[in-house]
Amino acid sequence: IPLISVISLSEPGDRMDTGALICFISFRVHIVTWNVGSGIPPDDITSLFGPGVENGSTDMVVVGLQEVNSMINKRLKDALFIDQWSELCMDTLSRFGYVLVASQRMQGVFLLVFCKFCHLPFLRGVQTQSTRTGLGGYWGNKGGVSARMMVFGHPVCFLNCHLPAHMRNLEQRMEDFESILQQQQFEGGTAVGVLDHDVVFWFGDLNFRIEGYDIYVVKSAIENDKLPLLWEKDQLNMAKKSESVLEGFIEGPLDFPPTYKFDVGTHTYDTSAKKRKPAWTDRILWRLRRTGSPVPSHNSALQRGLTSWLGGATRVSQHFYRSHMGFTISDHKPVSALFSLHFPFKVNLPLVTLEVEKEWTKFSDATVKLSMAHGFQRSSWDWVGLYKVGFKHHKDYAAYVWAKSEHSTQVTFSEEDLPRDPGEYILGYYSNNTNSIVGVTEPFQVHTALTQLHSDSYRMLILSCRASSGQKNAHLDRKRLTDM
Repeated sequence: IPLISVISLSEPGDRMDTGALICFISFRVHIVTWNVGSGIPPDDITSLFGPGVENGSTDMVVVGLQEVNSMINKRLKDALFIDQWSELCMDTLSRFGYVLVASQRMQGVFLLVFCKFCHLPFLRGVQTQSTRTGLGGYWGNKGGVSARMMVFGHPVCFLNCHLPAHMRNLEQRMEDFESILQQQQFEGGTAVGVLDHDVVFWFGDLNFRIEGYDIYVVKSAIENDKLPLLWEKDQLNMAKKSESVLEGFIEGPLDFPPTYKFDVGTHTYDTSAKKRKPAWTDRILWRLRRTGSPVPSHNSALQRGLTSWLGGATRVSQHFYRSHMGFTISDHKPVSALFSLHFPFKVNLPLVTLEVEKEWTKFSDATVKLSMAHGFQRSSWDWVGLYKVGFKHHKDYAAYVWAKSEHSTQVTFSEEDLPRDPGEYILGYYSNNTNSIVGVTEPFQVHTALTQLHSDSYRMLILSCRASSGQKNAHLDRKRLTDM
């Protein structure tokens, strides 16, 4: 569960003490961006996600990839099966209880959003978009892919971009970014455009370079740990001072060496004939929507302290911003950052509440009671899924049962639907109208006794079918003999 703090809007003993309390939620988001250079995924990427994933303190993980192999034969294979990179991310994160919430692909540009399964009911209105900017907007090797959602009632958007390369194309990078922002529009709600969201995270291979210094000066600054010398010549840092489209975007200190360009398979900057100058091409920034009004309180000190919290405003703090120099499959190094989103707790109840026995030891335990929030619109295509803890996405269920009737308050899994493997499971209510899971249970145990009963029943059914088939065949044989 995200960290929750409570702040009183008035102090005890105040003449105007209303006793009003405001709950604030701290929601941790880990973002990774990596231009993988059409490389084959490594065996293990766990280190990209930091200790917060392993210990469960991270609530959401967002992965932005660029230059995933998108040759025609590879794309055809990926259309039939899950691509290698998505599979690797799901395999890695599902072990720690993270589920895929949203994904979007535009040729080699990928965006994957995962969260802890307990948060699924509080991520609503999930939508994705993509904008091509390569070859004048006809090719998707460059451009942006995004995912937006309401996180506990607050609109948040993640935008992964791959912008034009080369030092000389600064103006084109800015034009493409502005075009992406203009073209990406979402349906419903007040956050229609990317910048309408309370928080926007912008990341990817943004391809900004270091101007002014030649390659020898840049390498010397890196080797002698004089990175601040390069910050002032970084194109993105300079553009933030003059480009209106970048107004409000914030970035943490670049305390790691430039992540481009390396000889593949090494930790050595480019030694080819081109000798590309090292640069911080891979970046993660964020932007807060300018909202909020003073808190209506007679306590001026309290009012000043809460102005940045209330009125819909969200506060973001960055815990780290780092590169991962150990990976060598690409000429880029991956970059990650961990953030905490602090916002008022707007949504704290799921649309559907599911009640279930804490342990399933007999068939009658497999009954689920449903309670719907006021105003929730059910569909005849809604269903309740039974998921083994460690599931990867909403279709990765062990069994499901339709929640057909609009007035039914419970559903029951049939004997044939019960899982054969004992272990820890959860139930999730999938809403067809929202295309998401809107209610989950706490994990519960399905015991060996139940799965054994299921296996015994299954064997009895098979034997019965075989016996029936044998009797039928014997009858047919007798009939053939009689006919002869």
